[in-house]
Amino acid sequence: MNAPAATVRDLPHALHDADRFTAQLAGRRPAVFLDYDGVLTPIVDRPEDALISDGMRDTVRALARRCPVCVVSGRDRTVVQQLMGIDDLVVAGSHGFDIWSPQEGTIAHDAGSGFSDLIAKVTDRLRSDLGAVPGVVIEPKKASVALHYRLVDPDQHPRTAATVDAVLAEYEGQLKVTPGKMVYELQPKIDWNKGRAVEYLLTTLGLDSDDVVPLYLGDDVTDEDAFRVLSGRGVGIIVGHPDDPEVAGRPTAADFVLSSPAEVERLLSTLAR
Repeated sequence: MNAPAATVRDLPHALHDADRFTAQLAGRRPAVFLDYDGVLTPIVDRPEDALISDGMRDTVRALARRCPVCVVSGRDRTVVQQLMGIDDLVVAGSHGFDIWSPQEGTIAHDAGSGFSDLIAKVTDRLRSDLGAVPGVVIEPKKASVALHYRLVDPDQHPRTAATVDAVLAEYEGQLKVTPGKMVYELQPKIDWNKGRAVEYLLTTLGLDSDDVVPLYLGDDVTDEDAFRVLSGRGVGIIVGHPDDPEVAGRPTAADFVLSSPAEVERLLSTLAR
């Protein structure tokens, strides 16, 4: 029988249980993969308000001088770069569909193109059906479209869910939905996610060697694919407070927990020394 999945409350803390965390590194050099929202910035009501603090920006830059640092986000890659104000990191946007490095520019891969018409049609459909609903935020991206409903009256939540179901039925076999924190992410139905993107980056950047330990910090359901990919070969750290109902009871494949972006900054500062 499989052991029950861990939750945030079950996990050791990456700062408070520092000896256990350091033992996982085992003298290897880290390669750090970071989600953006909820990790480098707190979750906010409006996506455009998620601006990185000066202290976090300085910490990420200092860490990048010490070891490889990649940002892996559901956001559009160019949007993440603008919000961070950092243009010399590897960034995988749109859940890894759009990968860019400062040395090579766009890093092409088979999953990264060919979906613009599909996403445009889906975006138009969502705007037509839900654009007038107060609080709805429809965020088109290079290879997906996000439907945010954090500011929507709870009475309208069934309507948003029903619209997503209707769109999936209309484009059956072409789309999948990835739920997140008060957001539905509609993506092309292919075998690609943040975990696959991390695997691809480890190989492409020459980081898949025994002397490298990949660390992945994320807070959302979409980050679980990366935690699973790194199980047994790296370290997954989920960012979320044990009292946060959006995180606390959710099963996770992460190895450690941090409660907030402020604690993320403390850990990254330690790694940067």
